[in-house]
Amino acid sequence: MLNLTARKNFGIFRDPFTDDVITAADVYLNDGSRFAAEYLFQTAKAGGMLALIGESGSGKSTIRRLAADRWQLEDQKVRVISPRIIDKGRLTAGLICDAVIADCSTEKPRRTLEAKARQVEKILTNSSRSGFSHILMIEEAHDLSVQTLKYLKRFWELEDGFKKLLAIVLIGQVEMKGKLDESRNWEAREIIRRMEVLELEPLDSRDIAAYLDLKFARLNKERKAVFTDGACEALARRLQRQTRNGIAYSVAYPLLVNNWARRAMNLAAEMKVKAVDADVVNSL
Repeated sequence: MLNLTARKNFGIFRDPFTDDVITAADVYLNDGSRFAAEYLFQTAKAGGMLALIGESGSGKSTIRRLAADRWQLEDQKVRVISPRIIDKGRLTAGLICDAVIADCSTEKPRRTLEAKARQVEKILTNSSRSGFSHILMIEEAHDLSVQTLKYLKRFWELEDGFKKLLAIVLIGQVEMKGKLDESRNWEAREIIRRMEVLELEPLDSRDIAAYLDLKFARLNKERKAVFTDGACEALARRLQRQTRNGIAYSVAYPLLVNNWARRAMNLAAEMKVKAVDADVVNSL
């Protein structure tokens, strides 16, 4: 949390990293995240399958919300199906059928899985003929069982003529790469071979500067008056890690950038420094 002393020190009245995405204009997109957002949008229209993978705090949910906002803004006839079960490890084909029925109709689910499957196909077909596209979007998908992963292909194969009735988007953390590894889960190869995979990349020093530009602009504050260019470069270095083999990699994802920027601003205020510079960041 950005403390009161820091807010006074920098002349700001709100934490720039809390409730910081209210509209699509508040979303920072670099080339990679912009491509991911567009790819998700197009996947829904084309009836494809996409796995959006990223570390915790990398912006996966933000990209999902951005796509939903665009569908609404452009008056796209898209119905998003989102299973609500908290433990995605317990998500089954039957529960996915229930979600489709609940989100695309006013009907009550049939009792048997066979009847539900027929009901789902009829609902999606009628909805498609009314001009709607459908997207099954599963968050925390890294928890899905391999058995459920296999069943997803059956849903994706639902068609009306040549038109796919259901696009599928899985959103999950990097553990999902293991689930989508054919060498580990050979029995799920049918869907693994058809699933497009996009992994969100961390921010580099230029991205960090541009990202913070946007955050402070929302408060009518010039970023350089709070966080210098040197501080952005130092922050990028502080968010470098190494594997056991000594290979460097970055963890500069938005959530960690937010947390470290807050810490740096709190420390600068404690040190009675008017702007966060490289020395402040390196003192963390």
